Amino acid sequence: MALRWALSAAGGRSARRLCSAARGDTVFAVSSGHGKCGVAVIRASGPGCRAALQSLTGRPALPPPRVLALRRIRDPATAEPLDRGLVVWFPGPQSFTGEDCCELHVHGGPAVVSGVLQALGRLPGLRPAEPGEFARRAFHNGKLDLTAVEGLGDLIQAETEAQRRQALRQMEGELGQLYQRWSETLTQALAHLEAYIDFSEDDNVEEEVLSRVAAAVRALEEEVGAHLRDGRRGELLRGGVRVVIAGPPNAGKSSLLNLLARRPAAIVSPAAGTTRDVVELPLNVGGYPVVLSDTAGLRDAADPVEREGVSRARERLRHADLVLAVLDAGAVPAEPTQLGEALGAVLPPGAAKPCVLVLNKVDVAPGGAGALGAACARGGLPPAALLSCKTGEGLAGLLELLRRQLERLCGDPLAGSPSLTQSRHGHHLRACRAALARYGRAGGTDLALAAEELRLARRHLGRITGHVGAEDVLDIIFRDFCVGK
Repeated sequence: MALRWALSAAGGRSARRLCSAARGDTVFAVSSGHGKCGVAVIRASGPGCRAALQSLTGRPALPPPRVLALRRIRDPATAEPLDRGLVVWFPGPQSFTGEDCCELHVHGGPAVVSGVLQALGRLPGLRPAEPGEFARRAFHNGKLDLTAVEGLGDLIQAETEAQRRQALRQMEGELGQLYQRWSETLTQALAHLEAYIDFSEDDNVEEEVLSRVAAAVRALEEEVGAHLRDGRRGELLRGGVRVVIAGPPNAGKSSLLNLLARRPAAIVSPAAGTTRDVVELPLNVGGYPVVLSDTAGLRDAADPVEREGVSRARERLRHADLVLAVLDAGAVPAEPTQLGEALGAVLPPGAAKPCVLVLNKVDVAPGGAGALGAACARGGLPPAALLSCKTGEGLAGLLELLRRQLERLCGDPLAGSPSLTQSRHGHHLRACRAALARYGRAGGTDLALAAEELRLARRHLGRITGHVGAEDVLDIIFRDFCVGK
């Protein structure tokens, strides 16, 4: 029964591959972004690339593969010169998409780019590429799995060093290789279990197979669980750490936002309660991405508009990854217990949020910074920075403290096992782990049901990378147990 299912699924996948291979159109698009620039790169992919390059350059001989050549580019319909640029030829499968590809490196003026695109569009068999179609073809031709495609998208969007490192690591296949290794472990376990179900009566399969499968499944369940317990490091690094500035009115929260942004992003006024809504902006702090939010001062407000602002501030605090709790250094006593009480009025009740205590206005504090620094150092308080938003005193210390907190939240993207970066990865991994746990409960009573749980776990892993098939199960059955030999 299990073997027949695998044969049927393998046939379905082969049919899908044939349908994908039957697509014979050639697509083209600007691959270097839009707008005026020094050089624009126009890429084409598909079986018509060779003829297209010959038509646009007016030469039957192509340059050597992967070697840039200077050519005059003409409109094949009118023989009018369009530009003089570099062309490069990538014969498949040694190309980004796995198909024949070519690139034209032309001057980036809009008229030049438009002229070349129009000339390509008039050639038979060529059409403009749909959004993401080059990456889609690379996926269908086995050049990239889905995790690598997502890594490529993240690399293009990366704005900080840490994001670039994580995206490059994912694009180069490390995350996909981890999931593929787990999938291969499941494939072998499933093949051995199905062989036991189908062929144990013929004495071709030993009894010890079941215990080996159970041990492999338990080990994999533990490994997947450890991968899920990473504190959302990859997701935080990809989307940005949500840092919320919070505190009582007139403590200098908006001034801190402007100081970190190095521009007047928020209105600053000596009147308490100036900020009514959440002011949000992205920042790069020490190479880590931050989404910084300035919020309304926390107090019991009588004005309905300010009351709504305070409500939004508390809601934003509940979803924060890191809190910058700002207190007026001149309004709090230099005593750890009372400092802790003032801080407790800012932080959400019952939530163990990572926090940095910012004691602002130290330049005008009655006792100066010394007494407050000593109180913070006596313990029981989160990391603290003494700051003057007016003079900039203490900013370097705050940035270093903030960088260390971000590093702890996001981790080093180059160290250890790659982190999961997409919520969809987490969804499928949790479903995979649940199926593995159910296998442990069903394995001793109903082998058919247990095998179905392994198939489900493997299917969820395959949906992460885009590799969902059954012929690998057949390969292992015939290889490990010599079925039909």
